[in-house]
Amino acid sequence: MALCGALPEERARPQPFELDVDIGADLALAGRSDDLDDTVDYGAVCAAACAAAEGEQFTLMEALAQRVAEFCLGADHRVQWVTVEVRKLRPPVPHHLSTSGVRITRHRQ
Repeated sequence: MALCGALPEERARPQPFELDVDIGADLALAGRSDDLDDTVDYGAVCAAACAAAEGEQFTLMEALAQRVAEFCLGADHRVQWVTVEVRKLRPPVPHHLSTSGVRITRHRQ
């Protein structure tokens, strides 16, 4: 649930969103060691994505996706890039549309 949209009703109450987060990292060590400490902490990445979505109010899904990407890149030093897809469920448009969304990719600088 997030506050994201340009219409007054979208800014007044949280709406349902779906987030897909794909991360890129060199996981060769984890593949060899089979040790949890050698991989990305996916729980921390998920918590970061939720904190980003729930922590602010956004007008554009692009801004929401950007903030989620920033939080995910900061969640674990091994994350080198992240692709974030944000989909608004039941967008307020006068057409039969189940979702609308954006997808961005950001790299560690």
